[in-house]
Amino acid sequence: MIYYENGSPTTALSHEDMRRGLYEALDKLGERQKVLAVPPDYTRLPSRAGELTEITWEYYGDKLTDILPALGTHTPMTEGQIDHMFGKTPKTLFRDHDWRNDVITLGEVPAEYIRDISEGKVDFAWPAQVNKLLVEGGFDLILSIGQVVPHEVVGMANYNKNILVGTGGSEGINKSHYIGAVYGMERMMGKSDTPVRRVFNYATENYLKELPIVYVLTVVGVNSEGVQQTYGLFVGDGLEVFDRAARLSLQVNFVMVEKPLKKVIVWLDPAEFKSTWLGNKSVYRTRMAIADGGELIVLAPALKEFGEDKTIDLLIRKYGYFGTPHTLKAVSENQELRDNLGAAAHLIHGSSEGRFSVTYCPGKEAWNLTREEIESVGFRWGDIDEVMQKYDPLRLKEGFNRFDDGEEVYYISSPALGLWAHKDRFA
Repeated sequence: MIYYENGSPTTALSHEDMRRGLYEALDKLGERQKVLAVPPDYTRLPSRAGELTEITWEYYGDKLTDILPALGTHTPMTEGQIDHMFGKTPKTLFRDHDWRNDVITLGEVPAEYIRDISEGKVDFAWPAQVNKLLVEGGFDLILSIGQVVPHEVVGMANYNKNILVGTGGSEGINKSHYIGAVYGMERMMGKSDTPVRRVFNYATENYLKELPIVYVLTVVGVNSEGVQQTYGLFVGDGLEVFDRAARLSLQVNFVMVEKPLKKVIVWLDPAEFKSTWLGNKSVYRTRMAIADGGELIVLAPALKEFGEDKTIDLLIRKYGYFGTPHTLKAVSENQELRDNLGAAAHLIHGSSEGRFSVTYCPGKEAWNLTREEIESVGFRWGDIDEVMQKYDPLRLKEGFNRFDDGEEVYYISSPALGLWAHKDRFA
């Protein structure tokens, strides 16, 4: 059922617009006694989910008893991040999700089903895992809050992914990421019906029906002036609400470039991007737009690690971003990768497969990743001061920029908010 929807390619929702819309939806749900909110973490800051969570607290008061950020594999939020993202929402309501130890398995998606939808590329069952708080907390409403946007693992982010990955366990996260990687991320990004989404939908239909989940979905993008804009808010409890948000997202978050891009400059906001685990969205979201032999330059002043999880960080350092054949061979030969298929999937996602170069430009603080570390995993290293002297994000505009010497570059300020492709690589 759809409880509220407001969105179009020209809509620009203010905080008050979202407040009115969410209040209208919550009024339709009727009185609730114990509510859990599941928003994303700080890595999804532009989603407006922090504001919507604060609005939820304003509406329910002490009936909102718990907030469980959908961390997935990410590190827990700091108090400063909670303050910045969630405003006046009491910090005492926040719970940390431990993806390795804090989950229960509700059931399994059969191996034969996954073998069929993955075209035989994988042959294992998939466990539907969630944080035990969702099941044992006694809630009569679980609000899953987040942003629908093109995504490298599932095609379009959010909806039941927020629950099954955001509050999921290590086996479920690892296997879902691997399904998408071996099936092919370029076959899925920007599409709402993908093998990974079908796995999540199977789990939802068979194992999540007893949970009182309602989805609060935003669509946020960067407008023609380079300013983040909220294009839509959708609230509902089924697949239809996701489909409507996904259709709008494809209209506002997807850019079909007129020609393959020879040089792309991506800025990684230091408040959001401190690892290649997250920063490689610069690779994922632009790869279908970059020309063969092209160049991707990533300005990453806060880059300090590869993986946010210590085990994953070590695996990235050991195996690097050297392409699909290299990674699949490593998986077949090394149990530690077979035990961490999400890391293996990330190594595949982060490689350009030798088609274009990737140059990371980290900051120069003692805690930043070094040139040696960057180059050891298969990326090029760039001097951020020298690169920014020519490609200054404060002077670049979104999209094409032409310099006096005739060079043309394409600039992206928020890679997590979009997907860029050329028609020859987007079917």
